[in-house]
Amino acid sequence: MGSRTQQGFTLIEVMIVVVIIGILAAIALPSYQEHVRQTRRAEVSALLLENAQMLERHYTRNGSYDSGTINGLISQSPSSGAAVFSIVPTLAPESFILTATAVAGGIMAGDACATYTLNQVGQRAPADTKCWRR
Repeated sequence: MGSRTQQGFTLIEVMIVVVIIGILAAIALPSYQEHVRQTRRAEVSALLLENAQMLERHYTRNGSYDSGTINGLISQSPSSGAAVFSIVPTLAPESFILTATAVAGGIMAGDACATYTLNQVGQRAPADTKCWRR
C-alpha cells in the first residue's frame, strides 16, 4: 500500500480565511452603509424640492399655499415602497415648511441628516453640506 496524501484544509487555514473575511467585512460594511445614506439624502432632498415646486405652482394659481386641494404632494421618501423618511407640509397663506423626518429604526435614524426642512424662500436645514448637495 502506498502512502496517503493529505486532503482538505487544516483548522489554522480555515481560521485564517475567516479572519481575512471578517476584516474585509469590517471595512466594507460601513462604507456600504454610508453610500446608502448618501443615496437616501439625495433622494429626500430631491423630493422636498419637488414638493416645493408643486406648492409654488399652487400658490401661483390660487394666491395662497393653504387654499384648495394640493394634488401630488409626496408624503414619503422613497416615494414608493418602504418609507425611510416621512414628509409633512405645514401650510399657511403666505408660507410653507416641508419637514422630512427619518423613520424610527431605519437606516437614517440617528444620522446627522435625520430631519430636513425647506421653506418657501428656499431656506434649508440642517445647513450641513453633507445633507444638501449644491
